Amino acid sequence: MARFTLPRDLYHGKGALDALKTLKGTKAFVVVGGGSMKRFGFLDKVVNNLKEAGMEVMAFEGVEPDPSVETVMKGAAAMREFQPDWIVAIGGGSPIDAAKAMWAFYEYPDTTFEELCIPFNFPALRTKARFCAIPSTSGTATEVTAFSVITDYAKGVKYPLADFNITPDVAIVDPDLAETMPKKLTAHTGMDAMTHAIEAYVSTLHCDYTDPLALHAIEMISRDLVASYNGDMDARDRMHNAQCLAGMAFSNALLGIVHSMAHKTGAAYSGGHIVHGCANAMYLPKVIKYNAKEPEAAKRYAEIARFLHLAGNTDEELTDALIAHIKNLNKQLDIPSCIKEYEGGIINEAEFLEKLPQVAELAVGDACTGSNPRSIDPKTMEKLLKCCFYDTKVDF
Repeated sequence: MARFTLPRDLYHGKGALDALKTLKGTKAFVVVGGGSMKRFGFLDKVVNNLKEAGMEVMAFEGVEPDPSVETVMKGAAAMREFQPDWIVAIGGGSPIDAAKAMWAFYEYPDTTFEELCIPFNFPALRTKARFCAIPSTSGTATEVTAFSVITDYAKGVKYPLADFNITPDVAIVDPDLAETMPKKLTAHTGMDAMTHAIEAYVSTLHCDYTDPLALHAIEMISRDLVASYNGDMDARDRMHNAQCLAGMAFSNALLGIVHSMAHKTGAAYSGGHIVHGCANAMYLPKVIKYNAKEPEAAKRYAEIARFLHLAGNTDEELTDALIAHIKNLNKQLDIPSCIKEYEGGIINEAEFLEKLPQVAELAVGDACTGSNPRSIDPKTMEKLLKCCFYDTKVDF
């Protein structure tokens, strides 16, 4: 038996933010990030809409990119004091992910972060509040997923939390918010969405319900991402839908080792963070080549290539065409081909090699590894990560 879970309601299209006026409740706790939603007037609109719905509103501002365990605990404490019956998160993946984790600690103050890190181990939520998510970026799709990524900076590890309990009750996918994204963020979030869709399509848990969503998202992203990056706002609006469809697919089919690697390399190095979407974009071609040694995975990569009308006859030719397609997208989006080239070389080679065994072991143990179509052990993961660092050939 499998499960397919989405939000109870999804409002989409320009002006969808006004759906907040229809929510029924007494108190709303609004979680938001660093300032762009305030600067562009969207935070005020959210607060005013909630007040029009008859609610008292409290805003929790300043959730950082790659939200920390400390921020989650601080937000949960504020929730316990305010006692909301709606949690409304607006912004990129970070404030929405943080709010999901805050939700758990609000309703269950005695639970531990270690308990929540066990996949699908959350206690039953909605004992105190329901959850509404409003994305401003077109990539993470956390507004429709059962996932949240929280960073433990003391350990240098990103933890993907996974449980259908944290799938939001309401998602508001309003493209007006996405039109404010800067160029680089448009590129990185777009390739995050592409990775979601491709990994969902080849996942061991894919099914008839997730496949159409993944394929249509891949097609839309292939058509619209570069145009969106170059400032076409009609394409930007369509990308906001495409990333949401990709999220619906991967929330139910799960992901693979591109995400395992991105989670565990993102905060591992002293030179700086490797932005999640950029990491996915760099690693995806290498992982496709690795996974394609598994015949069933190669067959499904070939199906994607055929769906995109890429050239090739055999599964191998079509898979290589898909890899070339992704590399071409990365090139047009000014995304580097490997970790060594990331941000002018901020990730130190000696540190990368020193930490390689530990990072590889953590990546193999990541929650996303179990649904990857080809198995991997820590030693093989080390080899794959080195290919992603140096942009060398995957032939194993």
